[in-house]
Amino acid sequence: MTEQTESRPINTEPDPPPAATAAKKNGSGFPLDFRLIGLTGVLVVLCLVGYFTRPEVFFTEGNISTILRLAAAIGVVSVGMTFVIISGGIDLSVGSIVALSSVWLTTLATQSYGPVVMVVCGLAVGLGCGLINGLLVSYGKVVPFIATLAMYASARGLAERISGRKTQVVAETSFLDFFRGDILGIPVLIWIFALVFGAGWVVLNRTTFGRRTYAVGGNAEAARLAGINVKRHTALVYAVAGLCCGVAALMVVARTTAGASTNGMFYELDAIAAVVIGGTLLTGGKGSLIGTLVGVLIFTVLSNIFTLNNLDTDIQNIAKGVIIVLAVLLRFRGRGERSTT
Repeated sequence: MTEQTESRPINTEPDPPPAATAAKKNGSGFPLDFRLIGLTGVLVVLCLVGYFTRPEVFFTEGNISTILRLAAAIGVVSVGMTFVIISGGIDLSVGSIVALSSVWLTTLATQSYGPVVMVVCGLAVGLGCGLINGLLVSYGKVVPFIATLAMYASARGLAERISGRKTQVVAETSFLDFFRGDILGIPVLIWIFALVFGAGWVVLNRTTFGRRTYAVGGNAEAARLAGINVKRHTALVYAVAGLCCGVAALMVVARTTAGASTNGMFYELDAIAAVVIGGTLLTGGKGSLIGTLVGVLIFTVLSNIFTLNNLDTDIQNIAKGVIIVLAVLLRFRGRGERSTT
């Protein structure tokens, strides 16, 4: 007799991201992340330090608005960086892409066509640069560090070439009127940051694209065997990061009223630091945008405290380095404690 075996369909969808799994275990829509609670505590402590050192300024509406507007551009870049690092990659070119996008959208030729063309141009340049990174990494099989390092140098050099190393002032008043304005009393830049962050959170946690991003970062070969086109997905992830850089360029130009090859300087370091502080693993497969948001706010509040108290930037950089090291040490310690239980 031949034994009849029941055929079962193969599940080609990867497991849900760790955040979603944790949320189900807690019976709520949000995961119980003690590390995130600790980061929030650090943010609260920094706010208290700011209040006690400058009580007449820190919690004023103007200063809070300043903090959020400063956090907006680097926050948008950090959203794209979170996608890249969760997928197992790295992007060292985000600051240079912001510079190139800001220069390209503020040339006299671009401004002559009006604000809509300026916006489209800035977004297209960012998207194109990100897509080139993704194609080099996925189909060209270039190591992400090398591919994005090449873009880091090339984009910054092209920005210097186009601008002649000069600052390009925005003469299109309607562009500035919109992006420097406010809606319901809240600056437009903050609204843009909120929309980008909200869209990123939905995509990462509630869509197939997000689940596949976690799967590719966790184990690219297993993701391929599960039916995911890893190369195409990797290229799209870098394209998302480039698009975020284009959005950030619009915000930087609106805040400074000019495009320059020096825009976005050290954004790659600040974005990577915020993502790592937020709990995303540099090896990929695990991370959250909520943690990235808290990381961005921690660094922005820290910078604001130093500015209000007229402290040297070198001390500020030392403090940032200490925070990064402590966050990484706490992560390794937490992983070690869980492995022994």
